Amino acid sequence: MVLLQLDPFLNELTSMFEKSKDKGSVWITLKRSSLKSKLQKRKLSSAGESIEYRCLIRATDAKKTISTSVGAKDHLRFQASYATILKAHMTALKKRERKDRKKSTEAEKKESTSTTTSKPTKKL
Repeated sequence: MVLLQLDPFLNELTSMFEKSKDKGSVWITLKRSSLKSKLQKRKLSSAGESIEYRCLIRATDAKKTISTSVGAKDHLRFQASYATILKAHMTALKKRERKDRKKSTEAEKKESTSTTTSKPTKKL
């Protein structure tokens, strides 16, 4: 995992979307984080200092993982840039052609039900 600054992260995210346009996926996760260890958090809380939480953003395309940390000051700029990137790559969200697995399994089911014959029941 590579922790990047905000602008290089957005540039790399754009290139990930470009690479996955025809085949592949990009997964993005957002998580609240202070980027401090539990020991450091305990020291700060015992000293009465407040902990600044940030948003940790990770993106992966199954080959490469990148991440960045966004603070309260930069969250509006990041949100606007992120929205622009998503809007620019909306065409990649179109439903892709799948193999006709579903149609072939339905045809097999029809064949199997038509080959089985129902036996008439006798009334006594």
